[in-house]
Amino acid sequence: MNTLFSLTFVGVAPVWALMIFAPKWRYTERIAASPWVPAVPVAIYIALAVPRLGELLPLVTRPELPALAEFMSTPAGATLVWAHMIAWDVFVGQWMYREGRRLDINPLLMAPVLVVTILLAPFGLPLFLILRKVCDATNRGTPVVTGQ
Repeated sequence: MNTLFSLTFVGVAPVWALMIFAPKWRYTERIAASPWVPAVPVAIYIALAVPRLGELLPLVTRPELPALAEFMSTPAGATLVWAHMIAWDVFVGQWMYREGRRLDINPLLMAPVLVVTILLAPFGLPLFLILRKVCDATNRGTPVVTGQ
């Protein structure tokens, strides 16, 4: 279980590094646009969730704090939740990076926001949304979902 836990972040760490330290490199743009970036944590999540669906489904369909806390206190539960968090965080990070590039936000402004997102995504997302609003004088935060 320790290996899966470690692989969850190791599988996406190079993409985070590229988005933060080489944001204008042409390959960073291509890699960050790939829907396959979260594949490692998603695969780990699926591998752990499928054999535990009988235990997991009641936890997510009728969540109760004691039962969820008990599940998350196991190595498999903690790894499953970690994989979920890492997959979502990198997905959001990719979107933030691409929006930052689209708006030509200075990489020196984007890098700290991406670092905060790696560490504490619920803080990083609103920081980015504020930065996006301030830097997007033309569209005033018009969302870009399709990459057009």
